[in-house]
Amino acid sequence: MENNFKRSIDTAIFIPAALILLAVSVPILVWPEMAGQQIAGMYDWITENLGLLYQWGVIGALLFLSWVAFGRHGSIRLGSDSQKPEFGNYAWISMLFCAGVGAGLIYWATIEWSHYIEHPPMDAVPGSEEGRLLAVSYGMFHWGPLAWAIYALPTVAISYQYYVRGASSLRLSTGCHGLISHPGRAKLLARIIDSLFVISLLAGAGTSIGLSIPMISASIADSVGATRSLTMDIAVVCTCIGLLSIAAYSGLSKGISKLASFNVGLAFVFLMFILLTGPTKFILRQGTESLGFMLQNSLRMLTYTDAVKRSGFVENWTIFYWAWWIAYGPIVGIFVTRISRGRTLRDLILGMAVFGSLGAWIFYIILGNYAYYVDMHHLVPVRQIVHDASTGQAISAVMGSLPFGNVMRGVFALIAIIFIAATYNSKAYALAACTSVELSVGEDPSRWNRVFWAVALGLLPIALILVNGGIKIAMSAVLVASLPLLFLSGMMVYNLLKTFPQKLPGA
Repeated sequence: MENNFKRSIDTAIFIPAALILLAVSVPILVWPEMAGQQIAGMYDWITENLGLLYQWGVIGALLFLSWVAFGRHGSIRLGSDSQKPEFGNYAWISMLFCAGVGAGLIYWATIEWSHYIEHPPMDAVPGSEEGRLLAVSYGMFHWGPLAWAIYALPTVAISYQYYVRGASSLRLSTGCHGLISHPGRAKLLARIIDSLFVISLLAGAGTSIGLSIPMISASIADSVGATRSLTMDIAVVCTCIGLLSIAAYSGLSKGISKLASFNVGLAFVFLMFILLTGPTKFILRQGTESLGFMLQNSLRMLTYTDAVKRSGFVENWTIFYWAWWIAYGPIVGIFVTRISRGRTLRDLILGMAVFGSLGAWIFYIILGNYAYYVDMHHLVPVRQIVHDASTGQAISAVMGSLPFGNVMRGVFALIAIIFIAATYNSKAYALAACTSVELSVGEDPSRWNRVFWAVALGLLPIALILVNGGIKIAMSAVLVASLPLLFLSGMMVYNLLKTFPQKLPGA
């Protein structure tokens, strides 16, 4: 057993990664107030002084990926020229979508508009036509092609080095394979990069599940007539961990692929139920209008800095979202790389940008506009519940207003739980891949390694639940953890430009 451990596990990464997990979770539990103050202070400094860097970084990622996708390098196949895709289109799209969005999508799709409607950005007047359209469309901008461009950048960098240039490991540092020729310095750089990956994973994971658990617990409690409690929150986390451990043990084809495909299908049926039994015409009309408004104003939203008024909207929302995607990028990059053998770089970039964005927009159009409708018609005081109680309680109330309300709350909670399990599977898989000595093309990390990280990742969300203000700590930590990854993204772009072939076969 010990020899197998040494052969399959890179202890130089595995042990520090496990220690980092403990080092992050324990101080939050023991000194929550001090930890929160330190992280919040760093958050404020970064957004005030480096926020513009995030905005230009996202613009740069979009331009670079457009150049790759629509240029001659887009035809580069991940694997041999005759390699067929390992997974069918539906399974592939389902897995990359679940890896990229998680339960955070159904959380924000339902409720994000309520945070903007009374204080709209861009100095719009509350209650005005522009204010309404900004409120219902800005979330779609945050979850659109720019988010998926941030995800696609490390995915392209890692997959190209892994499948085309023959890197022997599937890690974040794989994206910088060959950047430094000196073996000793290259190894040191790889260790630093993979350590940053662990930190970013913990920050991104804590935010996602920390936001989702109160929403799920409130929905379950309301559906059975119980009161949400700490015990229920922890039980939900344990349920998610149990489900993802089973999927992680079963592997990609038998576990994660089937779980993601089932969840996407169930979510689609749920959304169609809301659309057909709810205010169908209103949802479709306002959805069409908000989508058109967002597309027309995307450049304005992308470059909006609020330079004069300094209301804090850009820092609290747009830059936070870009930081969240950057922190999540390595996780998505490693996982999507593993499931994308046989596809071209063009397939990869456009598949993520198109299907990821369309999927997120459908959630926003149906969930967000239904919630807006019941609030506007005084069926559910959504904004009042958000203000007086909690966002999770407001979302549960929205689901309860549907026909068969308690049943729909239960279905909604089930979808959220499976989303968490599917998303955390990608995290556990990415950590297991990162801590494996070598992974040949098509090979998976050992089962016990995948299951270990599936269980270990449950420690941080439990810590956040037990601590008052834990979610705010996690949201601030996302930005702090994403900063070095922002610079790393630039290194990956440079390495791709350096290692892309000057001439393609047949050109």
